[in-house]
Amino acid sequence: MKLAIMQPYFFPYLGYFQAIAAVDKYILYENLNYITEGWMSRNRILVKNQNEIYIKANVQSKSSNKKISEIELVQNDFWKKKLIKSIDLNYRGSEFFDEIFPIVCKLILNEQKFLYEYNAQIIKEICLYLNISTQIVSNNVNYEMMECELNKIDCKDYSTFNYLIKTKPIKKVARVIEMCRIENADVFINAIGGKELYDKNEFKEYGIELFFIETKSYYYKQFSESFFPHLSIIDVLMHNGKEGTKKLLTNYNLV
Repeated sequence: MKLAIMQPYFFPYLGYFQAIAAVDKYILYENLNYITEGWMSRNRILVKNQNEIYIKANVQSKSSNKKISEIELVQNDFWKKKLIKSIDLNYRGSEFFDEIFPIVCKLILNEQKFLYEYNAQIIKEICLYLNISTQIVSNNVNYEMMECELNKIDCKDYSTFNYLIKTKPIKKVARVIEMCRIENADVFINAIGGKELYDKNEFKEYGIELFFIETKSYYYKQFSESFFPHLSIIDVLMHNGKEGTKKLLTNYNLV
């Protein structure tokens, strides 16, 4: 079984959805510290005929001392309507605007108390629209219990999970190996940025094949003269529509 694990990002970029499409099960993992300038509450779109800008979900009391699961949204429609207006202004006239804009509006207006639930809903709905059949789940009690055990582990003491003594992985790696074991996953696929953290030989010691997903070079027509890759999926959908975006989902290598 092929598994991938990632925090639930806000309107993620194309590569995020490529990773979902590449696996059998995708875990949205919110039991990590919130990164205030990360991708949990913001992403990028293009200002028409100009450069990229950030769009943001309005959150309360954001802090890197809190878990992702603890971050709450500001409960009013003002910021959502402002975001919708910005997307309308910058994408009206795109080839697939009439098809995509109502979908994006519905996703922005979805009502959730917590940021991770809001993002999870957006991700799942976009996958449904793009006919991605991967099972997408959030944390469950097994992961929470496992996390509690890992937090007690001294880097030199793996007695809680005796099998990890083979390589004595650091906590971040141990967490992923243990989640693969719980899920009976024999293949783990991670974003290309994880090459510095995860080692193929170490995973092999635990019967897991490790791959990194690398988006191939791609291009589509935007409103700007220069092409800006890796923007929010909103930009991809507005200029490529459902079918064009589905074709881009397979534009990757596993390395």
